Amino acid sequence: MEEKKLMKGNEAIAEAAIRAGCSAYFGYPITPQNELIAYMAKNMLDRGRVFIQAESEVAAINMVYGASAAGARSMTSSSSPGISLKQEGISYAAGADIPLVMVNVVRGGPGLGSIAPSQADYFQSTRGGGHGDYYCIVLAPKSVQECADLTYLAFDLADKYRIPVIVLADGMLGQMMEGVVLPPERDIADLPLRDWTAGRMSDEARTTARHITSIDLVPENLEAKTTARFARYETIKSAEIRFESIDTDGADLTLAAYGTSARIALGAKKRAEKEGIKLGLFRPITLWPFPYKELAEIAESGKPFLVVEMSLGQFIEDVKLSLLERKPGTPQPSVHLLGHSGGVLPTEEEVFAEVKRILGR
Repeated sequence: MEEKKLMKGNEAIAEAAIRAGCSAYFGYPITPQNELIAYMAKNMLDRGRVFIQAESEVAAINMVYGASAAGARSMTSSSSPGISLKQEGISYAAGADIPLVMVNVVRGGPGLGSIAPSQADYFQSTRGGGHGDYYCIVLAPKSVQECADLTYLAFDLADKYRIPVIVLADGMLGQMMEGVVLPPERDIADLPLRDWTAGRMSDEARTTARHITSIDLVPENLEAKTTARFARYETIKSAEIRFESIDTDGADLTLAAYGTSARIALGAKKRAEKEGIKLGLFRPITLWPFPYKELAEIAESGKPFLVVEMSLGQFIEDVKLSLLERKPGTPQPSVHLLGHSGGVLPTEEEVFAEVKRILGR
């Protein structure tokens, strides 16, 4: 087993991507993910792979589209306003069933906002983000180790389902340093062939011309393609939901949080234990597909939820939608929000204070 290394989250994402077989990276600098692009600039070239600092975010995402269509495991990264500029390209990739990985190290917004950590890109990530009917798989790490592990996984999921995959971190995770055990490095030559592409095909597939595009001017044809894609989404929902549930059975209250907010919630949970208050913690790891049914099972106890997020009420909407999955006749729990915006982080102390307020302690 490889020894643990001390790395920033941004660096761990970059190294994990290289080890997963990323052969082409295209990006444009923006804080707080600049260490990621800097790491790729050095280490992709050192390994003889493609690195291009594009002239803009729009150019970068279209380069990723083209590289993937040519058979490469391709990737881009940015932070919130840069991700917004990439949304047209992501919609095109989804419409053409192009696998790619996009990392968003979220900062405060809207607009240029701040360079401090945020989770206010939740809607953008989990609801498609661009135009048309589509989804992206969204993976949300809470540690530097998960930054590496989920990035590594993202490439496999993208290829398996021919879908864009988003690794949704935040500025805190990108900048913090922790110990990480990196995944094994794959030989690009050993990666699965992509017979649908214009490259990395089997000999048999080379006899067929490829036309990779999202356009279809016949409405009925486009609807049929989109419907087939949504059937694939149902497969993803049944096979790829990931979450963490800690002490939720018999809890007085369940904290719901992801990413950095989940770390803060876990600290509040430990504070509560010292005063005899039993808190559960539910953390979705896949934000899409969201673990609605798994959270609904917890909700059937009727005990309250406190949603902790670094936005002003985006993640809470999926928590509330989960309640619709409860068994008939089970009690309706209350759902409360502790949210911050603009790059302000919640603290363990205020989470615990809100818990006591809700419980009347």
